[in-house]
Amino acid sequence: MNDVDSIVEFDPSYNICCVYDEKLPKMAVFKSILEFMKRLPIQKALTNKHNVFRSHIERFWKNAKYDEESKVITSIVSLNGVEKEIVTTEQLVREVLDFPDDEYSPTKFPKMMVKGCILRMGYNGPLNSANCLKSCFSKPYKFFIHSIVHALSHRKGGYDVIRDYHMNMVTALVLNKRYNFLKIIFHYMKENITSGSKTWIYPRFFQMILDQAYLGLEKDEDKDLLSLYHMDNDTLIILSRYHKNHPGPTTKAEFFGFIKSKDYKDPDPVNHLKWRNDKEMKEKSAAEELKILAGFKETRNEWFLK
Repeated sequence: MNDVDSIVEFDPSYNICCVYDEKLPKMAVFKSILEFMKRLPIQKALTNKHNVFRSHIERFWKNAKYDEESKVITSIVSLNGVEKEIVTTEQLVREVLDFPDDEYSPTKFPKMMVKGCILRMGYNGPLNSANCLKSCFSKPYKFFIHSIVHALSHRKGGYDVIRDYHMNMVTALVLNKRYNFLKIIFHYMKENITSGSKTWIYPRFFQMILDQAYLGLEKDEDKDLLSLYHMDNDTLIILSRYHKNHPGPTTKAEFFGFIKSKDYKDPDPVNHLKWRNDKEMKEKSAAEELKILAGFKETRNEWFLK
């Protein structure tokens, strides 16, 4: 299964960067959340515009293998015409992408807590659906979520859909919780090999890994460069729109948590059951959230705690 060719499913809108450039005309719509975005502890994964080269990514995935015993991904690179092995470990990916987590950081949260946080962010979509929709948030939150989904998703396309692990990531960042971003990314890197898929997932991340391992890789920017469509003003114009099937929220969702204050503390760092601290539970909106959550139904999801 590991010796199949890699499958070219390159999407230039996938694994891309967000930007905070206030000179972009439409950025004014999202300016209120930029201070928070610049404080996020996953800046390198979100904003590093690393050049990606077709031959490097194709060679990597064509030759990629996963060793279950040692828990590493191996492949080859071409250095001055000579094939060299590259070994990708979890720790290497964590270092290259500068993730703030460690092996003990959680990958799963209780779904009820995540839904509570999502409601607090003003989500106005169906509560019991398996996934949430980006279009059901106010514009600043859409910008934030868009940045997470496009940079960190393991799948191409369907970018309005917020999957379970996306919701966990968003919740962790908003509530200043520890979260194992690395474990999620590495899980899908591994699965891309063991499933026999070998599509070109995480091209920007893997180019960053290859370049750190081998500084002298040949790079032909004229014939081999893959263009990624990073966030620009056209992206912001689209993000600022709503559609008749998903109209914009009618009430304003206030900023809270780590968005509102850099000194915000995780309200429940051990059990992860609370999306508000004791003081915040006294707010009127807390009662509204609990009322809505009375209709919450547990469903099976890969990345939520049962």
